[in-house]
Amino acid sequence: MSNRPTHIAYVVTQPKNDLDKPIWHEVGAVWPHQKGNGFDLIIHEQISVSGRIVCTENKPRERSDS
Repeated sequence: MSNRPTHIAYVVTQPKNDLDKPIWHEVGAVWPHQKGNGFDLIIHEQISVSGRIVCTENKPRERSDS
């Protein structure tokens, strides 16, 4: 596995009020298998996960110089 995950895993929950946007909670990271036929999903410690999990491409975060 490389040091940098290719994707970030989020649990996405829909608020009871359908007018509000879904809430995305980061729960882990994803690395592709070396042979290219699957992925490893590593869930952060002490997190209980249930529901919809979405994996998005891991893009570098912009730094704020404040």
